[in-house]
Amino acid sequence: MSAQRTLGHRNSLDGFGRRLWQALGLIALAVPLSGCGTGALWDKFASKDETFVEEPADKLYNEGLYLMNQSKDPKAAAKKFEEVDRQHPYSDWARKSLLMSSYAAYEAGDYDTCIGSATRYVTLHPSSPDAAYAQYLIAASHYDQIPDISRDQGRTEKAMAALEEVVRKYPQSEYATSAKKKLEGARDQLAGKEMSVGRYYMDKRDYTAAINRFKTVVTQYQTTRHVEEALARLTEAYMAIGIVGEAQTAAAVLGHNFPDSKWYKDAYNLVKSGGLEPSENKGSYLSKAFKRFGLG
Repeated sequence: MSAQRTLGHRNSLDGFGRRLWQALGLIALAVPLSGCGTGALWDKFASKDETFVEEPADKLYNEGLYLMNQSKDPKAAAKKFEEVDRQHPYSDWARKSLLMSSYAAYEAGDYDTCIGSATRYVTLHPSSPDAAYAQYLIAASHYDQIPDISRDQGRTEKAMAALEEVVRKYPQSEYATSAKKKLEGARDQLAGKEMSVGRYYMDKRDYTAAINRFKTVVTQYQTTRHVEEALARLTEAYMAIGIVGEAQTAAAVLGHNFPDSKWYKDAYNLVKSGGLEPSENKGSYLSKAFKRFGLG
């Protein structure tokens, strides 16, 4: 199952990108496209002639907007915006085009190009009002490449780092709000990976290795949907190796924070089967971890 289906990625950047190119295109759209009719204009865009001819920056920019908006061809649009930067590197059109080429690359699914262009934009124009959007494009490009939990999660970690950068550098922006939501999705993905590996070790009866995985979920990913199962699995694993105090604590913490959880019912019955009751040890890492996060 792809990461896109797993995490429900890509909502056209929550509409940010469309609003951005509409804003950047306001001035450009006022410039005539050389009087060409739609058919002639498209023929010109579709030409395979590679002969270099320097063209006005505003004309190239408008052609890029046309390809994005009318022709729905972000790959071709990106090339037009890149051409503005190549032919007119120190103009204001180049600055706008660099951001637009990043957005076009993102829409085309060319994430590496998007990351490269957006990173260059942030580096060259850190004080620009649009730098926040460029930083968000970098994060979204990593996020949209988050793999299935059965695979290495290095891309997920990169996505989290990039999303945290958006929140840190632009906390008051609308992009920070969206980045926080995506961060939760990325954390859930990492927690899911830990759970998957932990279940594997449980099946192998390697309880110590399993505990280490479930412990990571409980201590690092408490706001994810996996924490209830992690506590129940810890109860099971600790009971299996005879560390009943931690098993009782795991069950008690689970019951206190998620009393209606089906996982609590399983943990409670497991502890009871051993002639015990859920009982929280305040000195346990489980208790301290939940206190730290305001739970329990």
